[in-house]
Amino acid sequence: MIWDGGGWMTLLKVEGLTKSYPGVKAADGISFKLEPGEIHALLGENGAGKSTLVKMVYGVVRPDAGSMMLEGRSYHPKGPADARAQGIGMVFQHFSLFEAMSVEENVALGLSAEAASGDLAARIRDVSRSYGLDIAPDRIVGELSVGERQRIEIVRCLLQNPRLLIMDEPTSVLTPREANDLFRTLRQLASEGRSVLYISHKLEEIRSLCDRATVLRGGRVVGSAVPRDETAKALAEMMIGSSLKAPERGTVLAGPVRLRVNGLSVAAEGAFGTALRDISFEVRGGEILGIAGVAGNGQTELMDALAGEVPAFKRAAIEVDGVAVGDLGPTARRARGMAFVPEERLGHGAVPGLSLTENMILSSRGAVSAGGMIDWAAAEKAAEGIVARFDVRTAGVDHAARSLSGGNLQKFVVGREMALGPGVFIASQPTWGVDAGAAAEIHKAVIALARAGSAVVLISQDLDELFQVVSHLAVIAGGRMTPARPIEQMSIADIGLAMEGRASAPTRAEAHHV
Repeated sequence: MIWDGGGWMTLLKVEGLTKSYPGVKAADGISFKLEPGEIHALLGENGAGKSTLVKMVYGVVRPDAGSMMLEGRSYHPKGPADARAQGIGMVFQHFSLFEAMSVEENVALGLSAEAASGDLAARIRDVSRSYGLDIAPDRIVGELSVGERQRIEIVRCLLQNPRLLIMDEPTSVLTPREANDLFRTLRQLASEGRSVLYISHKLEEIRSLCDRATVLRGGRVVGSAVPRDETAKALAEMMIGSSLKAPERGTVLAGPVRLRVNGLSVAAEGAFGTALRDISFEVRGGEILGIAGVAGNGQTELMDALAGEVPAFKRAAIEVDGVAVGDLGPTARRARGMAFVPEERLGHGAVPGLSLTENMILSSRGAVSAGGMIDWAAAEKAAEGIVARFDVRTAGVDHAARSLSGGNLQKFVVGREMALGPGVFIASQPTWGVDAGAAAEIHKAVIALARAGSAVVLISQDLDELFQVVSHLAVIAGGRMTPARPIEQMSIADIGLAMEGRASAPTRAEAHHV
């Protein structure tokens, strides 16, 4: 920090930052200040300009216009390495770690040769203990929990002695206890005069953690707030520019069993995969089953098994409307009335280089084809209908999927699958990276689908989402699943313990009742 005679100098001053891409102005004259020792939130809908802004601050993207000042000096980083050299670190939402390497080896890869020299293991221990981020330098990353992996990214930043730490959706993969540990670390950093620029769609954690918030909409700054003085609803309405009505789950009117899983077991894929062990549950029409858990505990394997990307050992392990489908692939399961939203939207849920219209037909061939030929006009109309219904921000359905922000692409993929009118709808992380307004619309659509008689399974790490939407909840940990219970009987404490593997696995009798 620098003292200017009258007080500590503003750490970062951004004035008129602008960045345009074909068909869209991602940042439109953004200005704000970040003070020393401040935890500052960036709030906004998907496509509001948050990611573009932090990428410009971190040197990933160069602005078309505008200026930045770092502690009173002109700041225009040539790239991330230059930003790090000037005291700015960033922890991305998706970690950049090699699972087969040790903690120390991964840390060294992100440091300059000079910074990685000497007794790096000792410095890792010292920094991690100082900030409550205990992590052993010799541990293999593939053996660590997601929370422990995030600690590696933070420790790597702290070893470079940053003045500013940028964090993008840092709690999306953490248990409640791990999130609280992270908050303690961030508050300690702030108490030392370091600043944190914090992006999250979890408004309650913004209220409890952040000192100030800058609100973006359409690439522009539309307001600022002291989060603790506002309600989460008020913050959400500042972001979307209109009133927000939370979805109402209503009374569950359960119909016949539409999805039944009977003793599903799947071997782990690779050295760091998670084996599924004797998972059993059933979901009736009208019910929404939520499956909570920390990333890496079998969610990906469960989604792959339910979608047919990995066949079950026995056909009867999965039944849809009384028909065994365990050995069928995704196309055959779709023909039985199933629809799927995978966690990885770009590359799995959608093909990056294909247009939205072309992506529309990936799972909707029957709806937009006649006589074995694709009806492109029908496909385009269907894609435009999804864009309109879910307010997908795009320059047009002829634009590539990769041109959309993550949240907007998520809305499109969810809408595409719901348009099939499935009897069984399964989604993994359905609102990951999606803003409050868009999440509310997705939640309303999911509830409406269940009310229409579909059986819904939501695999999510967002406990707030699960408490808002689902009728029943189970927890997956270490490839085993707890018995599903009515959401009204569950508490955050119970779920947190189960997510940490401290709850007993279900018996077969218990697991057969949702």
